[in-house]
This record gives sequence, structure tokens and C-alpha cells, in this order.
Amino acid sequence: MSLKEKIEKFISGWVQATQEQFTGHPTANLFRQGLKEEIEGLVKDFEPSFEVKASVGAGNWANVPWLSILSPKITTTTQDGIYPVYLFKADGSGCYLSLNQGTTIPTRYLKKKGAEERSQKIKRVLLEQLPELEKWGIQEIDLNANTVLGKSYEKPNISAKYYEANNIPDDLILKQDLLELLAYYKQIEFIDIKKELGEAKPYPSPKEMKKMTHVASMSLSKPFLLLAGISGSGKTRFVREQAQATGNLNDTYCLISVRPDWHEPSDLLGYVSRLGSQPRYIATDVLRFIVRAWKEIIELITFDTTGVPYDWCGRSLEYIRPYWLCLDEMNLAPVEQYFSDYLSILETRSWNNPKKLQETGLDYVYECEPLIKGEIFQAIESEAKGGKENSIEQLAADLDLDLSNDLERDIWQYFLHHGIAIPFNLIVAGTVNMDETTHGFSRKVIDRALSFDFGEFFPNDFDHFFTPNTQNKTLSYPILSHARLEDLPAIDSNGKKSIGFLKAVNQVLDNTPFKLAYRALNELLLAVVSQNPQDDIELKAAWDDFLMCKVLPRIEGDCDKLVINSTDQSLLKQLEQLLATEFAEFWNELGDSPTARPDLYREYKEGGDQVIRVACRSKEKLDWMQKRLENSGFTSFWP
Repeated sequence: MSLKEKIEKFISGWVQATQEQFTGHPTANLFRQGLKEEIEGLVKDFEPSFEVKASVGAGNWANVPWLSILSPKITTTTQDGIYPVYLFKADGSGCYLSLNQGTTIPTRYLKKKGAEERSQKIKRVLLEQLPELEKWGIQEIDLNANTVLGKSYEKPNISAKYYEANNIPDDLILKQDLLELLAYYKQIEFIDIKKELGEAKPYPSPKEMKKMTHVASMSLSKPFLLLAGISGSGKTRFVREQAQATGNLNDTYCLISVRPDWHEPSDLLGYVSRLGSQPRYIATDVLRFIVRAWKEIIELITFDTTGVPYDWCGRSLEYIRPYWLCLDEMNLAPVEQYFSDYLSILETRSWNNPKKLQETGLDYVYECEPLIKGEIFQAIESEAKGGKENSIEQLAADLDLDLSNDLERDIWQYFLHHGIAIPFNLIVAGTVNMDETTHGFSRKVIDRALSFDFGEFFPNDFDHFFTPNTQNKTLSYPILSHARLEDLPAIDSNGKKSIGFLKAVNQVLDNTPFKLAYRALNELLLAVVSQNPQDDIELKAAWDDFLMCKVLPRIEGDCDKLVINSTDQSLLKQLEQLLATEFAEFWNELGDSPTARPDLYREYKEGGDQVIRVACRSKEKLDWMQKRLENSGFTSFWP
């Protein structure tokens, strides 16, 4: 099928396709595969570094399908910068090959009027610098769009060729037009737009954003942390400083003091009250913070043909800050009771479903079951109809959603239909003290968290109280939920080293309640991806920290429980023997030794490439647990 025939077939089937189911539709497949692949071949022949992106919708039909071409020297996103794009009219009457501009990011920083004025200035600059471009095409386009997003492509158009549906030119002309526009686009790489506009920095570019703290920081492998340590060691301050490093304390940090009488998820997430004439949902600070985190993420809500919200599209990850929820004294109440909904839903997080990525053309896809189902809100709305007060609108206001704002109104409609899930940028950090006033942790809690012995990972250094010479690395939210082969670092590119290590550990744990399963393997591989070790020592340091965060917190018991396999040795001693071999390079090294393992969570303030060295953490913890077992007949991980 020729390029002309593909365009004709897509345009002729477009209007009918939008009335039918989106998933797996042949018209969508023709666009994403046949048409995109042909354009991509032509573009790569012209300039291999150019990237082609295409979308007919994000889980639902778009109003205006598009196929864009991006020069990494100009922009890496369709939300900003200048790029050629095929824009297909909403009514199927034709399409444009347009040199256009992304306005989403400029609008965020400059507001709508400022972004429109700037795009028109850029248009004038380019047409003055490249007078042939003005003659090449038309400067005004009409997409017959009926959505805000669809219409947003019209004003930023710089120059375009129009192809009427019943008069698509042959392949020779189509390809010639594309190559001519690509040649103009190549020239734009050498034009300093900001200088021509007399701008300093109207807003950070995507490249500049990647250098910002929350982007350059280390992604955690899990968004739920337990910070265990003695009182006064700085656990709560640590969370506050992490939030401050990547955002604004008023926006991206929430401190919740856990009450000892909490036993239900409603204590954390709210509940339906039937006191009064109408039912209403009583929101909590935690729920407000979760909604605030979602507002940071969502760029657009898509609707189906009946006007029901279907899915959401997120901002570029570079622009999404982590939101830190600190549950202070988390185990004053039984965590597995009041936190049960979060613990269950946490395991439903899913990143980058391949099928949905292909269907939507998005840079990323995140899915998660709701913490609070939409049916709860719908039931309240249904019962409240006819009353003097609208309790659902009151709830929206209570959650700091401004229903006069188009996007926030759409987000609220999405919540009403689909519920409120865990936002991927939410990091929950619980501070933990173990004493006679607190509760222990069930296996369900430990298995779903990253448990940090705070004094081991982030020690108090009295000698440098006034002038600290080290600092904690800045942490950010995970962007993976399942380990993939292509994400693993070169030092363990096929994962066999890490898998072999965990198999050896599991052999020691065999026939005990502490044996590890697939979740542990996935989280070990995610930890390796997160730490991105460059050599064997760094890889084994990541394993050492994984043992501290995920394996040793599960081990507790008396002498009878911890003596296994018909030997006189405890499980702890057997683990020590195994790890002495696995970590032979640094097993006996002291923290100040140049051959000790690197600290992956701290760095010197002014040390350049100098690395903090620490003693093997699992060795010290196993030794501590073993001595505790011998002295008191019982041991556990917790200090």
C-alpha cells in the first residue's frame, strides 16, 4: 500500500472508527503501524537522530490524531518547542503537514495569553529568518476540532500544506513536501529562538528540567519506606529534608501524627457520614494530599463519545515532583489494620503496559486500582439529589479542587467515575520506634516496604554536628513496578548475577517461614536498576542494602525457630557463612578502609568523585541479631 493509499484509507475510516471501540481497532493499527512506520522510514533516511511519535488517542479516540517529528536539538516533547507534525482534521475532511509548536509547557508557566503571544512571536521570527517557509505553505489552519486540545494545534501553526481527503497527492509530492519541511526544520536547529525574542529564560526547558534535583535524584525501588531507629535520631527531619530538596514544603510534604486508636482505613482515608439530611464524605489530610499529588501529575482527562471520563494523560516525568507523606510514629497503632487498603492496592501498581503504550503513543503509562472506589462517590451523589446542598461539590472543594477550573473539574469527574488511586509520585515514609508502647509489624507490612535501620543508613555523626561533611542523596519515586531485562545495568545485563545471589540466600532460608518468592526477586532486580551499579563492588553493595531492607527485617524468633536443617547452627550463622563468601571483597573491611563497600545513600558535600565507604551492613546486623539471640533467647531486626 502506497503512502497516499494509507492516508486515504485512514481518513476515510476515521469518523466511523471514532464511533466504535478504540482498543484493537484496525484504523488505529493502520495509523500506529502502517502510516507511522512509513513516515518514520522517510524521516530516518533524512536524519537518523529525529524521533517520530504518533497518537490516535490515549485509551480513547483523540479528537485530532497527530504524527510528529522531533529533533532532539530543538525539543524532545510535543508539549514544547517546534516540530513538523501531520494533523488530521476531526471531521475526516483532510489533513495538514504543519510546522507547529508545543504549547502545553509554555501555557503552564506563562498562562494561556502569554503562551499564545510567545508562539506568535516565534512564528514571526521564523518566517522572517526563513522567508521561503512562508511561501512553502499556509499560515492559518482549521482542524474542525471540538475539544480544547484539538483546537490548541491551530494558532501555533507556522506554515502548513493542506491535503483534502478527496484530493490526496501522489507519493512523489507527499514525500517531496515532507523532505522540504524537514530541510527547513534542520535549519531551525541553528536559530537561537530565545536570543531572537530577547528572552532570558521564560521557563525551564526539558533539558534543563532533567538537571533539576527531583529528576537527577535516585529513584527508589518502592514508594513505601519504614524508617526504624531510636527516638531523636532525625527520622522525621530526614523526610522533611527530602521533600524540601525536591519541592516546596507547603505543596509536597505532609506530616501526619498516627493516633494509637486508629484501627480502620477510614482513619487515614476518610469515611461516609450519614449524620444530617444528606450523606457526605468526610475527607482527611491524607486524602487531600493524595489529590494534590494527582493534580501534579495529570495534564489532561480524555472522555468517550458519551462524555464519560475515560482515562488521564500525565505531564512529562521531568516536571512531576515527589510528594512525601510522613506518618510519624507509624506503629503507635496496628499498621496492618489502619493501613490495609494502601498495602493491598500498592501491589496493583503497573508501569508501561506495552499494549497500552502502543495504543496511546504516550511516553509512559501508569495504572493502579483505586484506594477509594468511584461507586462510593456516585452513591453519595445519587442519594443527595434533590437536596438543598450538593455534598459532592462540597467534597470537591474540601479536597481543594476548583470546579471553575476546566482541568480540575475534569479530574473530579474522573475521580467520580474511577475512584482515587495511589499517585505514582506519592512516597509514604513511616517513622518507627520499637518499645513497649508500639506495635510490631506483620509479614504483610514488611514485605511491602523498604525497611531502613536508620542509624545504619543515615548515622548521627556527633563529631560533625556543626559542620556536616556528608549529605543524604536526594530520593525520588519509582518509575518501574516490574523489572525488565532492558533496564538492567551493564554489570548485570542479564540479571544472572543477582538471581544467582538470591537463589543462594533462598537455599539457606529453605523450609523456613522466611523463604523468598517472586516478589523478592523482582524487588532485588528493581533495586539493582535503581542503584545502577557500575562495577561488581557497587552491585554487591546493592545486594547488601537489599538484605538490610527486604530480607533481614523478615527474620525473627527464638532459638527453636531459628535453628534449622538439623544443625546446631542458627539461621543467622548460616547466612553469615554464605555472605562471607558472596561479599568476600569487603566482608571484613572497616568503614574507613578504601576497599570497603560504597555507601549508596550518602555522599560527601564537597568531595567531587570521592565515595563514602562503610562496613558491610548485613554483617554488622547479623552479628547484632545473633548476639541478641544468644543473650535473650529471642531476636529480630528492629533496634
